[in-house]
Amino acid sequence: MRGLTVAAVLGFVLLIGASLLIGATNIVNGDLDAGLLLAVSRFPRTCAAILAGAGLALSGVVIQQTVQNRLVEPGLVGTPEAAMIGLLAVTMIAPGAALIIKMSAATVSALIGTCGFFLLARLVPRKDPMLLPLVGLIYAGVLSSIALYAAWLTDLVQYIGVWQSGEFSGVLKGRYELLWLVAGVAGALYLLADRITILGLGEDYARSLGLNYRQTVYLGLAIVAVCVSVIVVTVGSLPFVGLVVPNIVSRIWGDNLRQNLPKIALLGGGFVLASDVIGRIVRWPYEIPAATIFAMIGAVIFLWLLNIPRSSKHG
Repeated sequence: MRGLTVAAVLGFVLLIGASLLIGATNIVNGDLDAGLLLAVSRFPRTCAAILAGAGLALSGVVIQQTVQNRLVEPGLVGTPEAAMIGLLAVTMIAPGAALIIKMSAATVSALIGTCGFFLLARLVPRKDPMLLPLVGLIYAGVLSSIALYAAWLTDLVQYIGVWQSGEFSGVLKGRYELLWLVAGVAGALYLLADRITILGLGEDYARSLGLNYRQTVYLGLAIVAVCVSVIVVTVGSLPFVGLVVPNIVSRIWGDNLRQNLPKIALLGGGFVLASDVIGRIVRWPYEIPAATIFAMIGAVIFLWLLNIPRSSKHG
C-alpha cells in the first residue's frame, strides 16, 4: 500500500506540472510572458481544480457516512441544485451582489436542500442500497426543475447552464480565491473525523456511544453545503467526484476515515485536475469542460466499483 500511495503522490505532482504547462498559449516558446501567464491563469486554474476536486470528494464521504449509503454523493442528494436555487434568488434580488453574498445565499439554500434529503432518507427502507440513490435522483430532479422554471420565468436560463457545467477556463487570479475555504473545511472535517465515523454506524449506535447525533449531522451537512456552494459559485457543478473517489479509497485502503481523508482529498483533486488537463488536449486549442470529461470517466469507474470485491483491510 505504501508503494501505491507514493505512486499516487508522484502522479499528482506530474499532473500539476502538466496543468501549468498545457494550454492554448504556449509557455515554452514564449508566446506571452511566462511568469505573468503562470501567475494570472495557470496557477489559479490548477489550484481551483485541486480544491474543487478535494472539496467534492470530501463532501461525498460525509454524505455517505451521514445516510449510511456508499452509493450517494452531493450530486445525488440535490445539494448543487439547491445551491443553484439560492444563486438564482440572489441574482434576481441583487444582480450586482458581491461574490461572498452569492456564496452565502447558495450555502444557506444548499444546507436547506441537503437537510431536506436527509429527512427524506430517514423514511426510505435501507434493505436495498440502490433505493436511496434513486430517491436522491428524483429529489435532485425536482429541485433542478424548480431552478429551471424560475430561471425561465426570469430569463436567466443561461446561468443554469453555466452552473451545471463545471469548467475552469474562466478561472483567473482574483476569481477563484473563495475555493480556499475548502482547505479550511477540510481541516475542520479532519478534527471531526471520529464523530463522522461514529455517525456512519447509525443513530441508535451513535447515541449509545454518547455522540450528539443531531449536532454532528448538522455539522456534517454544513460542511457539505459550504464546499458544494463555493464550488458551484466559482466553477460550476462536477458529477461523480464525491461518489467514486471515497469508494476507491475505501476499497484500496480500508475504512479508517481519519487516515483516508488526506487520500480522498488528494485523489479527488487529482481526478478533477486530470480531467481538466485532458479537456485542454482533446480538441486543442479548444477546451472540453472538466465536468464532461469526468462524467464519462466517473461512469466507467462506478461500474467497475460495482463489480470488484471490497478490501479486507479496515481501520
